[in-house]
Amino acid sequence: MKIFIKRLVFLLVVMEIWQLVYVSGVFPDIAFPSLILVFESLFNGFTSGDLIGALLASFRHLLLGLSLAILIGTALGVLLGKSQQADETAGMYLVALQSIPSIVWVPLSILVFGFTEFAVIFVVVLGGTFVMALNVRSAIHSVPPQLVRAARTMGTSGFSLFYRVEIPSSVPYFMSGIRLAWAFSWRALMAGELLSNGPGLGYSLRFAQDYARMDQVIGIIIIIGVIGAVMDQLVFSKLEKNVMKRWGLHKS
Repeated sequence: MKIFIKRLVFLLVVMEIWQLVYVSGVFPDIAFPSLILVFESLFNGFTSGDLIGALLASFRHLLLGLSLAILIGTALGVLLGKSQQADETAGMYLVALQSIPSIVWVPLSILVFGFTEFAVIFVVVLGGTFVMALNVRSAIHSVPPQLVRAARTMGTSGFSLFYRVEIPSSVPYFMSGIRLAWAFSWRALMAGELLSNGPGLGYSLRFAQDYARMDQVIGIIIIIGVIGAVMDQLVFSKLEKNVMKRWGLHKS
C-alpha cells in the first residue's frame, strides 16, 4: 500500500509539473498540449472505437508474432545449447543479430511482404526470436553438471536425460526468456506499425503525427507505456517470480 501511495504521489507531481510547463507557455500549444486535451483525446478515441480497434489489431499482431518468436527462438536455442558446432558457428552471429534494433528490419520486411500485416508480424518475430534463443541457450548451458552426472549414473541418457533433467532445470531461465521476448516484441511491434498502412497503435500514432495532433500522439504513447508496464508487472513478472520461487531461486 505504501508503494502504491508513493507511485500515486509521484504521478500527481509529474502531472502538476506538466501543467505548470503548459501554463508557462514555454512551448507552443501545438507541440505541448495540456493534460486535459490529452485525456479528452483518449476519451474520444475509446468512445468512438478507433483506439479499441487499433488495440485489438496490435494485440493480434503481437500474439501471432510473439508465439512464433517463442517457438522459433526455443528451437534455435536448444540447437545452440546442445550442439557445440552450431554454437561455435551460428552462436556468434545470433548475438550480432540481437544487437540490431527492430526498426532496422522494417525496410527489409516491407520489401519482402509489402505494406501488409505480414510485414509487421515479421518484424515482431525477429524482435523476440533472438533474445529468446539466447536465453534458452544460456538455460541449457546453466544446467548444473552434477545433475547430469547423477542422472547418467542412474542410467539416464539421450532424450530421456534432456526431458527429465535439462528441461526442468532450464524452466526458470526459459520464463526469463519469455519475459524478455515479450518486451522486445512489443517494441518491435510499435516500430513495425509506425511504417505500416495500419491498423494498429503504431499506425494511429503516425497518423496523429502527420496531422499535428500532439494530444493524440501523447495519448497513444501513454497507452503503449501503460500496456507495457501492466503486462510486465502483472503477468510476466509474476509468472517469473512464481517459477523462481517454486524452483527455490527466489530471493526473499
